[in-house]
Amino acid sequence: MKVEVQSKKGLRTILSIVVDKKTIQNKMDERLNELQKEVSLKGFRVGKVPTSVIKSQFGKSIYGEVIDKILRETSTKAIAEKKIKAAGQPKIDLKTFGEGKDLNYELQIDSLPDITLKSFDNYKAIEYKVKIEDKIINEKLKEISNQNKQFEDKKDNEKAKIGDQVVFDYSATVDGNKFEGSEGKSVQLELGKDLFLKGFDEQLVGVKKNDIKNLDSVMPANHPKKELANKKTKFECKIMKVREAKENKIDDNFAKIMGAKDLNDLKKLIENQISSQYSQALNSITKKEILDQIEKNHELNLPKNLIDQEILTMTRSLKEEEKEKHKSNNEKIAKSRIKLGLLLNEYGEKNNLKVSDDEVKAEIQKQIKGMPGQEKMVLDYYQKNPSASQSLKGSIYEEKIITLIKSKIKLEIRNINTKEAEQIISKFNKSNSDQANIEKTPSPDKNKVKSKKISKK
Repeated sequence: MKVEVQSKKGLRTILSIVVDKKTIQNKMDERLNELQKEVSLKGFRVGKVPTSVIKSQFGKSIYGEVIDKILRETSTKAIAEKKIKAAGQPKIDLKTFGEGKDLNYELQIDSLPDITLKSFDNYKAIEYKVKIEDKIINEKLKEISNQNKQFEDKKDNEKAKIGDQVVFDYSATVDGNKFEGSEGKSVQLELGKDLFLKGFDEQLVGVKKNDIKNLDSVMPANHPKKELANKKTKFECKIMKVREAKENKIDDNFAKIMGAKDLNDLKKLIENQISSQYSQALNSITKKEILDQIEKNHELNLPKNLIDQEILTMTRSLKEEEKEKHKSNNEKIAKSRIKLGLLLNEYGEKNNLKVSDDEVKAEIQKQIKGMPGQEKMVLDYYQKNPSASQSLKGSIYEEKIITLIKSKIKLEIRNINTKEAEQIISKFNKSNSDQANIEKTPSPDKNKVKSKKISKK
C-alpha cells in the first residue's frame, strides 16, 4: 500500500492510496479458499467445489466484497499512518479498480482541531439552593390527601351528590343493539370529575342504592371503534352503592399508606421531590452560564462534515421550507453544539474522566425508582434500546465534566425561596426566548408530587 498526501487545506486532508494488484489477488484467493469450504453446488460435494467454478459463478460479488474489506482496512491504516484524528466518516473516491488492476482511490478526511484549553480560574457562576416553604409542603399534603380519598357507604335512602362515589353495573345499546364493551360491572365513578362520558355524572346525581337509572350519552369522537364514534347511547344502570368521601386525617397512618415511615418522613419526601424539580431547572441555568463563558473564551476551527451532520440531525423532522427559512440560525446552533462538545470532551479526557457501566446502571435504577408502577417499562426501554443507554452515558459524562469545572471556578452559592426561583426561571426563559438553540427551562411542576406512593429517591 502506498499513501501520499494529495492536498491539505485547513482541517481537510486528501490522501491518495494505491493498493497493488498482487495484494488484491492474494485477498481474492484467500476468500475463494474460505468459500470453498462452505459453498454447496449441484454436482459437487461440500468442500470440493473448485475455486475456478466458484469464481466463474460468484466472481463479481466476491471481488466487490474483497474490495470493500480492503478499503476499510487500508483507509484505517492510512489515517493511522499519517496520524490524523478523523472527525466523522471519511469519504472515498475510487479512481481506478477492477480485476487485474491496482486499486487507486482518494480518501477525503476532515480532522478534529487541535484544542488548547484555557484556564477556568476567572469564570464565575451562581448556584442556587431553594428552600421549600412549609406552606407549599402542607398544600401538597392536602392535594395528595384529596387525590387519595377514602369512601364509605351512605345509608340506603341517601341520594348521591357531586363528590360522592357511585358504584354501578350497566348495560348499554347503540341503535337498540349491544356492542363490544356494552356491559360493565362494579364501575366506580366519583361524581363531578366527568371521567366516564361527557354529561354522564350529572345524570347520576340523586340516585340511591338499588335504583335502576336509564340515561343517555354520546360516545366520544375518538372512540377506537369508528362505527361507535359520536353515536347516541342508552345506558341502563343498576346502582349497587352510593358512597361519600371520608376526609383523610393527615397523620402518621396516612403517611404509611403513602409509602413513608411517618408524617415527618412524608413531608421530607415531598420537600425533596419539589426541591429536586427546582434544582433541575436552576442547574440548567447555572450550566448555561458556564457553557457561555467556555464558548466565548475559546476559538476553534470546526470540521465541515460534523457541522453538516449536526444540522441534518437537528432538522430531520422539518419540512424543506422550514429548513431553508432557519438555515443560518441552524448552522449557528450546530456550530455552538459541536464546539462545546469538543471542548468539554477535551476537558474530560485531560482529567481522565470516565463513566462506568455501574454508574449507568445506577442512573437507570434511579429513574426506575422515580417512576413507581412503571419500573418494567423503563427497564425494557433501556434493554431494547442500546442507543438510549449510550445517550445516558453521554449525559452522565457531561455532568461529571460540568461538576469538575464548577469545583475550579468562582461559584457563588445563593439561597433563595420558591418565589425567587420562579422569577429567576421566568426571567431566564424570557431573555432567551428568541434563541432557538436555548431550550426553555421549565418551571417545576409541583403537581407531579401526587403519586399513590411517594417514591424515595
